[in-house]
Parts: sequence; structure tokens; C-alpha cells
Amino acid sequence: MNGQTRTSTSATRLTGAQWRRSRHSGAIGNCVEVAALDGNEVAMRNSRDPEGPALIYTRAEIAAFVAGAKDGEFDDFIS
Repeated sequence: MNGQTRTSTSATRLTGAQWRRSRHSGAIGNCVEVAALDGNEVAMRNSRDPEGPALIYTRAEIAAFVAGAKDGEFDDFIS
């Protein structure tokens, strides 16, 4: 994350965002949702709190995270 602190964004910036979640998400709402934004950014939020805050990342940051997940770098978080 290049040392920057990420903050939540205002609801106005997310108006019209098309949110989606993984097909692997459970029916009880334990999901992370993502939406592509203008400016080559991606918003991420908790599906249980759709009116709550969202975090904004660059596509490069998301790509680095996904690559790490595919490589198993975060497997120790799963029990």
C-alpha cells in the first residue's frame, strides 16, 4: 500500500457505483463487495453495511493484493 493511510470515502462519490461480490460469498452476508470507479480506482465495502464506509484503492493496489492472494500469501488468515 505504499505507506499511505486509506480513509473511507463520502457516499456522494459512490453514487451510481455498480457493486459486485464473489460468487463464493455466503448467503449470510459475509462478503466484501467491490465497484469500479472513475479515475482508475476501485471501491471496497462490507456487504453487511452497504450504507457504511468504503475504502478506495488504485487498480495497481488491488492487482497486487489479488496476486498475493493467488500466491497464498494470506492463507494464514484462514482457519
